[in-house]
Amino acid sequence: MHPRLQAFFISLAAFGFLVVLLFLVLFTAPERKITNPPPLATSTVTQSASVAATVPQATTAAPKPADTATTTKKIVVQPKKQPALPPPPEKPATEIERVKNAYDTPPESFETVNVATRAALVNILCMPSRGTLNPISGSGVIIDSRGVILTNAHVAQFVLLSQSRDVDITCMVRTGSPATPLWKADVLYIPPAWVNEHVQEINQSNAMGTGEHDYALLSIIRNIDGSPVTTPLPYLQPDVRNGIGFENDQVLAAAYPAEFVGGITAQNNLYPVSSITSIKQLLTFGSGSVDAFSIGGVIEAQGGSSGGAVVNAWRRLLGIISITSAGATTAERDLRAVSLGYIDSDLKIQTGKNLAEYLATDPLTGAANFAQDIAPSLLKKYLEVLTRH
Repeated sequence: MHPRLQAFFISLAAFGFLVVLLFLVLFTAPERKITNPPPLATSTVTQSASVAATVPQATTAAPKPADTATTTKKIVVQPKKQPALPPPPEKPATEIERVKNAYDTPPESFETVNVATRAALVNILCMPSRGTLNPISGSGVIIDSRGVILTNAHVAQFVLLSQSRDVDITCMVRTGSPATPLWKADVLYIPPAWVNEHVQEINQSNAMGTGEHDYALLSIIRNIDGSPVTTPLPYLQPDVRNGIGFENDQVLAAAYPAEFVGGITAQNNLYPVSSITSIKQLLTFGSGSVDAFSIGGVIEAQGGSSGGAVVNAWRRLLGIISITSAGATTAERDLRAVSLGYIDSDLKIQTGKNLAEYLATDPLTGAANFAQDIAPSLLKKYLEVLTRH
């Protein structure tokens, strides 16, 4: 072979060898592993306690003024009724049966129920300017389009005191998010039986109670600026039947809790809270009927929720929040509501009229009659206690 041709083939073989070697290096290299890979970036999402997040929470909370000698007036929230509950009443008789076909319409979503409930929900704020009384913040619910509010007696007693010239305390009815002052109200009815039993506790921060007789009716009498109230107002229809709410039934609880927000916030930036929960236990005061029920450790189980609403999926008011057991957190407490059935029957015993019959009277006239005929004797009892302090 010619020397030049031989050199060409040798060069071509060498080139081919280099190509094969390069191929092996590029495509058969061992897999590289990262011994300490950096963590993936993540974002943390928190949910607020609102009904959209299926919020799980009663009694009167008092934003109590601190020493007025300080240059800045500070207010802290003190629970007005947060006792360790007395022994629970016995469960009602088992022969109570659920009302069949209770409503002609299907249940609604709790999102819809929540909107209607919050429209009828109110905050009752009472602020003394001097004396021995503590400020209080409670809840209530409008049950009549003319402006009748259902709340607890232990909340309404301060509205009653505000009607006396001898007690320097002012009450206002607020609503909305945040709670905005809109109305003035007078007592339409508060059970004298409750006052007689609890009047001595007017200044106690941890008053005891079972919820018996713990209800009251207020009548919105005018706007804050003194002008007439424009009606109709949003309201919830009470369901006073005994066989409506049963254990494990889902309900919505709504109120203006104020225990954990601080006094200044309770006065100026208080928001309603809603929870979807269920009835845990049916209770009786001895009648055998469903007089009260438990709804567990929801977020409304705190000061300021007293008088708040417990509503079913048909927008019917089944009860009002009344008492809660002791506990460091709301989850550790047991919140209880007085049933509308009990309120209806006890009102009949006390006045001779059930709730519907009582509401048949013009609320403004009824409040004026109560102020003239019943309030003076009740206020006398309170003044006897207050003047001893």
